[in-house]
Amino acid sequence: MKRILVIEDDSELLEGLKDNLELDGYEVLTATDGAQGLTQAGRSRPDAVILDIMLPKLSGFDLCRTLRERGFPTPILMLTARGQESDKVLGLELGADDYVTKPFSIHELLARLRAMIRRSTGLPRGVEAYRFGDVEVSFWHQQVRKGRFSVSLSALEFEVLRYLIAHRGQIVSREHLLTDVWGYQTFRTTRAVDNLVGRLRQKLEDRVHEPRHILTVHGVGYKFVE
Repeated sequence: MKRILVIEDDSELLEGLKDNLELDGYEVLTATDGAQGLTQAGRSRPDAVILDIMLPKLSGFDLCRTLRERGFPTPILMLTARGQESDKVLGLELGADDYVTKPFSIHELLARLRAMIRRSTGLPRGVEAYRFGDVEVSFWHQQVRKGRFSVSLSALEFEVLRYLIAHRGQIVSREHLLTDVWGYQTFRTTRAVDNLVGRLRQKLEDRVHEPRHILTVHGVGYKFVE
């Protein structure tokens, strides 16, 4: 049974989410403010987190940032207000894996949650292990080492890296990454792709501004080379 941590201060919405998630077969843990959510996330090791942006004590943005800075790899689904495009972009930049806009369909939320968990726990597709430069990647164990040091990647960062390596030598468009990795069937902002690739470069390239492996193809997307 997968364990979901829901961090939401609206008691009615929190209870509704808890009921629907349990009906869908999940074990559900809850928190009603950011500080409590931070403690729960570290203690309970959930398989996914549903995180509201507007929280007392610690905002959803600050909580997401703190979790990622601590190497927390679990996928995070953010709940954003309708029409707040800047909130969505910032959430993705801080390390959220996906978002759902309020008011939302519970069916869409469950579908996105399943896709996130599938990406983070599914068996490797096509590539199990790979080495480039001084970087060693084990997709089976979701582990990365650069030289003598371990590198922490989020579930979504692993999936983007896997996709680029699986298509090494080929130009991969931002739209293909959004469709095939994020699971978006309609166009959404491509800034999320650029920001995530930027994080991968910071973690894996020797020179962030002169990358050797994750290259930009201007006006199109990216290409991975050995």
